[in-house]
Parts: sequence; C-alpha cells; structure tokens
Amino acid sequence: MGDPIRVAITGWGSINALGVGVAAFEAGLRAGRCGIATLTCLPDDGYRSTVAAEAPMTALPAGLPKAVARRASRTARLALVAADEAWRMAGRGDTADVGVVLGTSTGGMSHGEESYRRAARGGLRRTTRASWLETPVSVSGDQVAALIGSHGPRLTVSTACSSGANALGLAADWIRSGRVATAVCGAAESLCRMTFSGFNALQALDRVPCRPFDRSRAGLSLGEGAAMFVFENWADAERRGVPILGEFLGYGVSADAHHLTQPRPDAAGAVLAIERALADARRAADAIDYVNAHGTGTPLNDVAEARALRTVLGTRVACVPVSSTKSQVGHCLAAAGAIEALATLLGLRGGFAPPTATLRDPDPQCALDHVVGASRSVRMRIALSNSYGFGGNNTSVVLGAA
Repeated sequence: MGDPIRVAITGWGSINALGVGVAAFEAGLRAGRCGIATLTCLPDDGYRSTVAAEAPMTALPAGLPKAVARRASRTARLALVAADEAWRMAGRGDTADVGVVLGTSTGGMSHGEESYRRAARGGLRRTTRASWLETPVSVSGDQVAALIGSHGPRLTVSTACSSGANALGLAADWIRSGRVATAVCGAAESLCRMTFSGFNALQALDRVPCRPFDRSRAGLSLGEGAAMFVFENWADAERRGVPILGEFLGYGVSADAHHLTQPRPDAAGAVLAIERALADARRAADAIDYVNAHGTGTPLNDVAEARALRTVLGTRVACVPVSSTKSQVGHCLAAAGAIEALATLLGLRGGFAPPTATLRDPDPQCALDHVVGASRSVRMRIALSNSYGFGGNNTSVVLGAA
C-alpha cells in the first residue's frame, strides 16, 4: 500500500459569540474574552439560568438565491456566513463534485418554534408552508450546497454534541476514499426554546458563565455559532498553489454504552476515542502538544475527561497545555466540535493555546496543565480536540500545523 492521502485544510470560516469571522474569533481567543452574557434572543422568564453565548446576526452572503435567503433559519444563517468565508478563502472554482457534510442537532428548530407560536395564537392562517420547511436538520446543509453551487454528495450528521467533530471526520473519509476531492464541512447550531428549556429542566446550566475544571463549577452555558472548513486532497491543494492552513490527521469514535446524559466514570469510552484518533492519524500520544478539551463545566464530565487525559498522556499530562474554549463561546452543542477544532487549528497556526477563561480555582480531581487567564505562547505541531455527546457519543480529532 502507498502512503495515505493527506487531507489539507484550505479554507475556514467562523461566527460565534466572540464575533463574525475567523479574525474576530482568533482575537477573542488570544485575549481570553468571555462571550457568555445575559440571554436576549429568547424570552428568559422563569428559567433557572438566563445566560448564554449568543452569536451576532449579520447579513447573509451576497449571491445567495433569494428564496434561500428569505427562508433561512437562524441555524442556516450561521452556517451560510461561516461557509461563505471558508469557500472564499479556499478560492475554489469548479463545484460540481464538492461534497458537503454539516453537523447540527436542532436544525431550524427556532424557525419551527416561531411558526408554532404564530399558529397557536392566530391559527394556521398566520403561518406559511415555507416557514415550516426550514425545521428539518438537513435543510442547513442543503442551503450551504446552494450557496456554493455544489452538485456533489451531501450529508447531515446529528450525534448530539459530537456532531461537528464527526462531520469533519466523515469529510476526511470521503477525501481519503476518493469519493470527492474537496469537501465543505463543519457544523452550525442556534439557540432555541427547546434546548434552553430542556437544559434548564435538567438543571445542567450554571447561573453564571460556565467554569470548566473549576472547583466551584455548577454546569454548562449554552452557546450558538458555526465553523466551516474546506478540506482538499493535499496533492490537489499543492497543485492549485493555495495556502494550506492546517492538516486533518485523523479521528476516533466510540460509544460509552453507559447512560443517556452521564459519562462513564472510568472514562473508558473517552480513552478509546482518543486512542482510535491517534491510530487513525498514525501518531503516538507523546506527539500531542495541546488538548482542546470538551470541558463543559459539569461536575461529572470534567472529572471523567481529566481521567481520560491522564490515562492517555501518562506522565506528560503535567506539561501538555489543556483548555476549554467553552468558557469563551459556551457549549454550542452540535457545532461545538467544529468550533473547537477551529480554535485548535488557530492555536497551531498562531503558536498559542487559548485559555479556560473563567477558571479560577482548579479542581484537584481535574489536575491538568490548565491554561488560565489569557492565551499562552506554545510551540506546537500536533493537537487533540475532544467532543463528547449525550448518549455516550465520543469523538476525538487530531489536527496538525501546515
């Protein structure tokens, strides 16, 4: 067998609570800015927690078909803004065989909720058929394909909070297998009443911005946003002469088979996902220079993840920087894995580890080399990003500097 096909990253785009565009995201990461604040996009009456990391709404990309722009849900708008930035950066022309892989878990739910509210108040005459058609999880991916004019394969991934990471891995698989030479991939998620009410009902939300790995952590903070990438066959990207921003080296997936919402206490599933990601990347654990942790700020998750990292890294755990960027952009659910992969890649490219911005008093049970305050200058070539979802969906990705 010959050498494996390498996956080059030639474009990326971003929108989240730290701002619109990759430059704004990187600046916020470096400064350790926290984008979690009082909720404004939804009614907050009666909720236990009223903080969230809202993304600013901005104009849709020019050239988008009018029908698509008119109907776009909040999730689709986030996906389209990020995809447009990534696609323009990659400078691609021909789109006939470009694949699209998008992760999301609620899709256009906020659109559907508003349509239902209008119907409940004024009858179905207050709604239109089109207003309901944006609800399915597949629609945002369809609209990204419409934006770039792709006639290639498209897939929507919905594996809870590991959706975004899985979308990247599946896109890389498509390129390695020769199914496509280029893929637009990533994830998008918006805040909606269902998720905000549900997590409040579970008493899983902190009343203040989440504090991953902190002794006083009391839950997560919900967020919204999107991160999109252009993946290409490395040889094709070199022939085109475009800048290669980073490399997708590998990913690993596992299932806890344990509990609907709680991680395995022994972290065996998380360990397996990391080990499989390293095997797919053909790298050893001692190659990891930085870890972007799943780090939700929930009592059980943070302890389990710290245990997994100690198992995999061994004695090196004391000197490998670890941080959770959910302290800055909240837990963006299905989009979390893609957004955190982008944060990791920006750190690799820029030589810095983002901080766990809200960490003040590290929990001894989560003993790691935490990055606190502002970012830390770090020379790194290989990094790991973890995503763990409800139902025990574990995904880890290994990323490399260009």
